Amino acid sequence: MLGLKLPTDPRWVNIVEMNIDDILTDHAFCEQKAASTAISLIVSFPEYTELVQEMIALVKEEISHFKLVHDKIIARGNTLGHDSKDLYVNKLLQFFPKGGSRTTQLVHRLLYAALIEARSCERFRLLSKELEDPELRTFYHNLMVSEANHYTMFLKFARKYGNEEEVNAKWNDLLSYEADIMKDLGKNQTIHG
Repeated sequence: MLGLKLPTDPRWVNIVEMNIDDILTDHAFCEQKAASTAISLIVSFPEYTELVQEMIALVKEEISHFKLVHDKIIARGNTLGHDSKDLYVNKLLQFFPKGGSRTTQLVHRLLYAALIEARSCERFRLLSKELEDPELRTFYHNLMVSEANHYTMFLKFARKYGNEEEVNAKWNDLLSYEADIMKDLGKNQTIHG
């Protein structure tokens, strides 16, 4: 369903199990960044009314997810901690060239967002099936469903605002590029890395 060309190595869950507090902090910041991305799309492309409406709803949802993760951190007797660079996203953002028309920039940003949500969904699915903690398994199952909806929404908008054939070709190329990135990741206590 997600179209990812390289699935996460299931052994990544072992890293998560040993570093769950670090994962929760990283996850909280991922949710905050997702809300920031939605806000940025509103600010950058206010003339796309349907997109703006969906991004408003997404900001609310992502901030509510941030709160859910933050509440988990507090319940475990911890504090949020500090954000770290997301190597996955930084590498991903190098795929498309800078510049181009506003429409091209929008499509590229939507495709990046779709892929990040797809990978998050895939990772959350793995956590929902493999974590030993039943409460965290349920927690990640519920978040997985939202991430799948986000992924399809971003992809739908990219196809709507761009030439669908070109968007599909770019999407496929981006998926291949992401698979190459993932060959070197999956060894860290982060959601994407």
